[in-house]
Amino acid sequence: MRFASLGSGSEGNALLVSVAQTHVLMDCGFSVHDTVARLAKLGVAADQLSGIVVTHEHGDHIGGVARLARKFGIPVWLTHGTLRSQPKAFSGVEQRREIDPHSPFAIGDIQVTPFPVPHDAAEPVQFVFGDGARRLGVLTDTGSGTPHIEQMLSGCHALVLECNHDSAMLMSGAYPYSLKQRVSGRYGHLSNREAAGILGKLDVSRLQHLVAAHLSQTNNTPALATQALSAAINCTENWIGVATQEEGFTWRTIE
Repeated sequence: MRFASLGSGSEGNALLVSVAQTHVLMDCGFSVHDTVARLAKLGVAADQLSGIVVTHEHGDHIGGVARLARKFGIPVWLTHGTLRSQPKAFSGVEQRREIDPHSPFAIGDIQVTPFPVPHDAAEPVQFVFGDGARRLGVLTDTGSGTPHIEQMLSGCHALVLECNHDSAMLMSGAYPYSLKQRVSGRYGHLSNREAAGILGKLDVSRLQHLVAAHLSQTNNTPALATQALSAAINCTENWIGVATQEEGFTWRTIE
């Protein structure tokens, strides 16, 4: 089982998970042309995608989903709330499948387990991906942790964890007050400290990979994010990866 990011941040997000010949894309906030180019860097063609799973309806996560799905005939999985909130955004997608936020489902060789999260969207979810032996947990676009989130991510072999902002940088920065409140609120995005707090409650005994994701280019730095996460699990800062907006991160293999 392996995973890579096409890019992560407010300008577009997409994560690729592969097991054997099954390739699942989580979200797609890039244009078709950009997505195809970013996939090619990872050695995957768009017509090889087995499916797209959608976390929520914000543009940096769904901007390219429908166009990519229509062009290459890719099935799309999403919650009823996400579809209801943006029906036009998913129009013309022939293989559109609604999911229950609490019910696992399979796409080829990949087991996909959604779980609900607090975020300012209609029915947002995040996902754990598995191959029967290994588990990758993903948590971005979440305003706060919950016991259920901790239960879902505990014991994973790899984690992609949102570190959106440093609270001091956000509050002293140029964002309008209303936006600062939204980002830092319970239904906004995780700060470095909040992400570290969640991480510190997890069973990380099997953890092989930890990647900080969805970093704000205005209100955070990779150094601050990795410092916070490394302190939570007592590892070196350079062991932790960082997903960037332009490059994401290349393949990581879970043994």
